[in-house]
Amino acid sequence: MTPSLERGTDSPPGAPDAVTLEVFRHLFQALADEMGAALRRAAYSPNIKERRDYSCALFDDTVRPVAMGDHMPVHLGAMPMSVQAALEELGPLADGDVAIVNDPFRGGTHLPDITAIRAVYAGDDVLGYVAARAHHSDVGGIAPGSMPLAREIVQEGLRIPPVRLVSAGTVRDDLRRLILANVRTPDERAGDLDAQLAALHTGHRRLSDMVRGRGEASVRAAMRDLIAYADRLLEAGLTRIPDGRWEGSDTLEDDGFGSGPIEIRVAIDIEGATARVDFTGSAAQVPGGVNAVAAITSSATRYVLRSVTERLLGIDMPAGGGSLRSVELVMPEGSIVNARPPASVAAGNVETSQRITDVLFRALTPALPDLLPALSQGTMNNTTVGGVDPRTGEPFAYYETVGGGQGGGPDGPGLSGVHVHMSNSLNTPIEALEHAYPFRITRYELRAGSGGAGRHPGGEGLRRDLQLLGDARVTLLTERRTRGPSGAAGGHDGAPGANVLIRHGVEKSLEGKVTFEARAGDVVSLRTPGGGGWGTP
Repeated sequence: MTPSLERGTDSPPGAPDAVTLEVFRHLFQALADEMGAALRRAAYSPNIKERRDYSCALFDDTVRPVAMGDHMPVHLGAMPMSVQAALEELGPLADGDVAIVNDPFRGGTHLPDITAIRAVYAGDDVLGYVAARAHHSDVGGIAPGSMPLAREIVQEGLRIPPVRLVSAGTVRDDLRRLILANVRTPDERAGDLDAQLAALHTGHRRLSDMVRGRGEASVRAAMRDLIAYADRLLEAGLTRIPDGRWEGSDTLEDDGFGSGPIEIRVAIDIEGATARVDFTGSAAQVPGGVNAVAAITSSATRYVLRSVTERLLGIDMPAGGGSLRSVELVMPEGSIVNARPPASVAAGNVETSQRITDVLFRALTPALPDLLPALSQGTMNNTTVGGVDPRTGEPFAYYETVGGGQGGGPDGPGLSGVHVHMSNSLNTPIEALEHAYPFRITRYELRAGSGGAGRHPGGEGLRRDLQLLGDARVTLLTERRTRGPSGAAGGHDGAPGANVLIRHGVEKSLEGKVTFEARAGDVVSLRTPGGGGWGTP
């Protein structure tokens, strides 16, 4: 029987009615969005203020997600684990404390993503937590941008366990100086950390205002009922997927050190309003940085199940997505989907998260053939460049993900030149890029014909040619370079991407994952995959 979407038996007496709950839903969502706006406007780095590589969220006093900004899916599904790890290791956060953490084995995603957490009190009791995660363009390690080809996590950058950056409202200057001493661009990092503190202040103020205006009991009840409502929506969505076992698999091409192809397998057992998502059979963790930690796999699973539920029900779920109480997640330890220390993990966040998403959609497509789209580009086309800016004599570190083709679907063609699934960032505008870094963009266009043919064709990939104005070190972490994303329902596959170095007008093909020393005048050409087509052409 389909679960009722009305107020459930888990709603406390005096819980808000449907209209009041909808008002609170938008208040909580506005809080998270305003946190993101404060972070973006105060940030120093183009990666945050232009690309919007950040996420903000509100959690209740038990660290269940209440609201999340319309930010990065790969961040949002993982953030509860970071908040929980901070509380477990530090104990209660006093009013005015701010904890930070980036450790992927404590709920993080990869080292550049630093999460800042603050408790919000109502009287003497914690009402909830606000958190802001931002991708810092450099956190040390063996390569500028902290996205290197590495064999262990210590090579990737500064690993921060849960620590108090702010204690009782006072910034710990010793810890701040320690962090800034281990990065290549300390002024930019200081500015971005301050922007995260500003975002937390904004969230704290808004939630406190809500309590003053509507009462603590009403706010707590709305949080509880909104989470319960999201859970009932997910359960209703699961009942619309046919019962049975649905299996899928796909591979990562390589890890940069000769391991590959690397298989990811999943079996999804649907029984009524429950699901068991089992990644048993996936490859063991590998030397290179494509290893995903548990937070990544959990985040991708949350994203896919939420997306499918919204499509099945034709309704938007509350932005927090609920507690996933009806989903059992099995992730074998030491595998590519649940790596253990000292594994390198930089690309697990950006590349393996996309492949996990692909595998989950592949598994569910036979169950919902007229609902789900073909595969999208399946990579974030990570580009990292660092060196000394010849214009200023100062070090710089640039990081960007590049869009590609979205898969076509039953409702229409895929979009072209966009970020998809676990990435929700924008591109850095050419003007901002050339102002901030010693680069010139010599070519930026859609790759005509790269989208897979179909009744609804896949979107086109991009070509972006970046010319260096000074010597620099370049790292590329990319996928779908040997085989493009699959079509669906008879649609054709999208074209694979390519990485090319152009030196003195001569093109040289590069591996999908590579670090090299580039010279002034070199052009790094990223050619991203198109999306798969849907339906017989």
